[in-house]
This record gives sequence, C-alpha cells and structure tokens, in this order.
Amino acid sequence: MTELRFRKLDPAAIIPSRAHPGDAGLDLCTLAAVELQPGERARVATGIAIELPAGHAGLIVPRSGLAARSGISIVNAPGLIDEGYRGELQVLLLNTDLSEAVALEAGERIAQLVVISVALLNPVEVEAFADSSRGEQGFGSSGR
Repeated sequence: MTELRFRKLDPAAIIPSRAHPGDAGLDLCTLAAVELQPGERARVATGIAIELPAGHAGLIVPRSGLAARSGISIVNAPGLIDEGYRGELQVLLLNTDLSEAVALEAGERIAQLVVISVALLNPVEVEAFADSSRGEQGFGSSGR
C-alpha cells in the first residue's frame, strides 16, 4: 500500500482516517466549530496538509450522511487537490437547506478525501477523431 504523507498544521487537527477498512475515502474533520446559515457557504479549515504521491490527485467529496441529515454539501464538489499542492486542506461547505442553520462542532467529520491515480496526458489538436459506435450522441442517447 502506498503511503499518504500528511502534516498536522495545528495540534487540534484530526488525522484523516477511514471509517471502515476498505473505504475509499478518508474522513476530513473541521478544525474549529462553524455555523452555516440557510444557503450560506464557508471555507472550513482542517488543519491538515498532505503530500500526494507522484501521478495522483486528491478529490474532496461530500459525506453522504451529513448531506442526508442536514443538507451540507461541497460547493465545488469534487474539490481537486493537485499533486504539487502542500498547503492546508480547506473544504468549501454549503448549507443547501433554505430554512435551517447547521452547526458543526470542532472535530466533526465534514468531507472525504479520495486519492486517485491520474493520467497526465499532453493535449494535441487534431482535425478529426477515430470513429466510435456512439459518436457525438450525448444526453439521453442511451434511452431513458
């Protein structure tokens, strides 16, 4: 298993961890308490920095339980962390509930970090593409 190197930028930061063995996502926790009013968004600190292995990227994705319970999502889901970024992981949370505020305690799980391998391809302009059975058929092209 490849290691994911991380640093605590604050002593109160919580180490990213998996809720269950084999889970794809590592839980990220808020460093400080935050309250989001209906429709409000906020940049939330985790107090954690990571060093991604070469050829990898990090995706910050919403926690399904938090979204189902309180309508909390991520504004730019998924948030992309490039291999060379070494700063603090911050999560752009959004309270999608239009009537209720949401209070999150310090240390609460707010998002998940999924690390993926990426193909670093060089863009090349071409005049035409190879034929395929689908071609340019898009939205709704496969039926319902």
